[in-house]
Amino acid sequence: MNTQAPPLTIEEYHRLRETGAIAYDARTELIRGQIHPMIAKGTPHTICCRNFLKLLPPLLAKDELLQCQDPIRLPNASEPEPDIAIIRQRADNYSSSHPEPADIVLLVEVADSSLAFDRDVKLPLYAEYEIEVVWLVNLQQDRIEIYQQPGESNGKFAYQVCDFYGRGDSVEVEGVAIAADQILP
Repeated sequence: MNTQAPPLTIEEYHRLRETGAIAYDARTELIRGQIHPMIAKGTPHTICCRNFLKLLPPLLAKDELLQCQDPIRLPNASEPEPDIAIIRQRADNYSSSHPEPADIVLLVEVADSSLAFDRDVKLPLYAEYEIEVVWLVNLQQDRIEIYQQPGESNGKFAYQVCDFYGRGDSVEVEGVAIAADQILP
């Protein structure tokens, strides 16, 4: 027996927030029509996000923006909130909707206790909508995992290439090498 609630649309999810049915301070995200609580951020997670916010702005192209822990909109009733997103500027400054797959240059998920959820649920979701590059900062193993080439195999979406970078390695952002040590907490 399935005890999951029927899937919500993004509009229904927003109405629940607007009416207070979801508390204004509740940290949630909508994944495939289901509301998922977001795990509280620990100190290493916060440090890592702060490192990205310091390092990335000078590297962005003129038509790119940086957002931190803000929603993106995916067509299958999903509104995940990746930790970092590099998005293309839009004429409407995103007043009509959150960034959609065509707007996204890079997503970053910082994961400690959320590692299994990010890897098993969010990465396939991003691959399904052909988000070209996703970084998973794996705090448990003190490394950066860079996922590329989204595709489908046997009805499952996944990234075909994954490269691992640890301390002492360099990663490339917008054609510029950055030491992994500058990102990892």
